[in-house]
Amino acid sequence: MNLFIRLVRAQLTFGVIFASYMVQLALLKVFRRWRIDPETGREEATIPAWLERRQARVDETNSRRLLADILKLRGVYIKLGQVLSIMGGFLPAVYIKKLETLQDAVPPHPFDEIERAFIDSLRAKPEAFFESMDRDPVAAASLGQVHVAYMDDGRKVAVKVLYPGIRDVVRIDLRVIRLMVRVYKWFVPVQNIEAVHASLVDLLRRETDYIHEAECMGRMAANFDDDDHILFPEVIEQVTTKDVLTMTFMEGIKITRLDEIRERGVNLDKLGERLVKSFYKQVFVHRFFHADPHPGNFLVQPIEGTDDAKLVILDFGAISVVDEKTVFGMVDVLRGFFEQNDELVLRGIEDIGFVAEGGDRELLDQTVKTYFQKLLKLESYTPSMLMKSNSKELEALADPEVERRELRSLMRSVHYPDGWFYVERASVMMFWLAGQIAPDLNQFQVGFPYVLPLLSQRLKKSRPSRSPENSAHASASGG
Repeated sequence: MNLFIRLVRAQLTFGVIFASYMVQLALLKVFRRWRIDPETGREEATIPAWLERRQARVDETNSRRLLADILKLRGVYIKLGQVLSIMGGFLPAVYIKKLETLQDAVPPHPFDEIERAFIDSLRAKPEAFFESMDRDPVAAASLGQVHVAYMDDGRKVAVKVLYPGIRDVVRIDLRVIRLMVRVYKWFVPVQNIEAVHASLVDLLRRETDYIHEAECMGRMAANFDDDDHILFPEVIEQVTTKDVLTMTFMEGIKITRLDEIRERGVNLDKLGERLVKSFYKQVFVHRFFHADPHPGNFLVQPIEGTDDAKLVILDFGAISVVDEKTVFGMVDVLRGFFEQNDELVLRGIEDIGFVAEGGDRELLDQTVKTYFQKLLKLESYTPSMLMKSNSKELEALADPEVERRELRSLMRSVHYPDGWFYVERASVMMFWLAGQIAPDLNQFQVGFPYVLPLLSQRLKKSRPSRSPENSAHASASGG
């Protein structure tokens, strides 16, 4: 697709969706009515039934429109759709249902295109390196696709090839996404929200460099070399370039095929626990973590004669590093969570970098405390608890009881920290994935042993003030 046409088409897609919601918003302002709830004393909106039905139709139409255009545009938009399907709790449910199909149904590129990209990168045909190479891909993603091949010595390998011209496509797509971020800021004026776009630019730069991915794969494998239940592919260096990554082929069952995994005798709670522990270890011990833990990046190898299984981790383009300030801020949040100490939670939030300079500190304090008090009323901190909750319970949990006129002031008090994009994205995706496997697993409890050594360090340190120089502490790094 011509890049200019691509740019126009993407802007048109999002423009039409945006305009349809602006019409709906205008109708809401005209026809909704406000009343005081006699029980709570709070002002509530009443919306005519016809307008609610119209909202449902708008959501359905736009979700279909978005999916269709994502599949036509491909590139960054497929990755964006995959992330939204998991992280998009702020989207209507119909969007999530439509976008979930992108996890498994990305259309592959013709083999002739892939072969041409291979030749351009390695200056030779696949036959020069492999005894054979399958024309049909085993996986197709947003930026490249994977084909099975066999080395001359019989080894089965996976050959990941970057789509030709994808870097130009990414550059155009990011211009549209930058515009979307600017529009989003009109509605949610969080300071430094542009950091999300900058993080996405950085992420895609790294995901289109397979030499970088190969190095990350080797480093993460080394970090887990003492755990024979966590497996990684090995890089075939002589057939690896910036555009082609060749690695040993890893067998296994996709981690979300729960019926098949269960039929093989695997204990799903044990599997979920292994997955969560591996993530906590990456973040709090290694400070080097997988920032794209979607279902397609994990395989399961059942261990015959047991209820246990090995976990295969794939796709290392989105590996990221977490800095010390963020780690210890998260330690304070978790410690405050377990100790039921809202002041400690607030201190951790500030250390991570969420408090905007010159923002309304008092309002932010009160909002955090109100939300935290609601959180402490929960009987269980498991995905199952959230899945079983009805919409009103979840709405009550999410509502910080901030008056509408205070909302914009609250948003201006929040600063989006540099680097938080990766941690937030990975944490939400991991919570969702582990929740599908083991809904009753208390993920905080399972991961806490990896936080405990840092907590001990934290308790030994004195903190007389909240100044930046007092926020940094020595860390224990495992890799």
